[in-house]
Amino acid sequence: MEPLTLTPVAVYHCGFPTKFGLPRQSGVAPDLHGEIVFLPPFRNPDFLRGIEAFSHLWLLWRFNEAPSVSPTVRPPKLGGNKRVGVFASRSPFRPNPLGLSCVKLEGVTDTAQGKVLRVSGGDLMDGTVIFDVKPYLPYADAHPDAAGGYAVPGDAARLKVVIPPELEAAIPADGLSALTEALAQDPRPGYQTDPDRTYYLPYAGFDVGFTVCGGTVTVTEIKELNQAIDARPSYD
Repeated sequence: MEPLTLTPVAVYHCGFPTKFGLPRQSGVAPDLHGEIVFLPPFRNPDFLRGIEAFSHLWLLWRFNEAPSVSPTVRPPKLGGNKRVGVFASRSPFRPNPLGLSCVKLEGVTDTAQGKVLRVSGGDLMDGTVIFDVKPYLPYADAHPDAAGGYAVPGDAARLKVVIPPELEAAIPADGLSALTEALAQDPRPGYQTDPDRTYYLPYAGFDVGFTVCGGTVTVTEIKELNQAIDARPSYD
């Protein structure tokens, strides 16, 4: 079969410049806000006519840091040690580096770059290329009785997040809840459980250092992010 050429239609922007720390699924961090800015060929407002009538949207996008394809992967929900088939996962190790996310539409804003979609609950990193935007249809897309396989509801337990007041003040008020939600989901790879290790999460122009012990995430430092993103430590 001949390859399919996809045309980018928009770019997503948010406070997470790297994949580390991003929610692993869309919708689990509802306070994480982002913007969808359309590229010049698609800034005609007719492309978005009627979109305000929908509360949620599907986004089809490209993994920014897509690794090579692998037939099996190690899902974080299984502790990062047990392997399953890549088609039985949402891992980026896929034949085509495509992601699918459901986000809440918070509003449409008129800007110098045309109409911008304000959304929440995304799991995309800043600068992600979007190939398509589709409305979420509750009567067709919602399946309350669907089986979740190894990603059972109990796996969604949130950790307690402790941010000292003097560090909390460094984060803008409108971004603090999103950071807390991201940390509460334990961004570490599933196989890393060292309580003495400090991890660094780039967020909204800051480097957020934290440790995890038991069921508690403790923020230990917050400083301006003054070094290249690709120089940050890798936790994969």
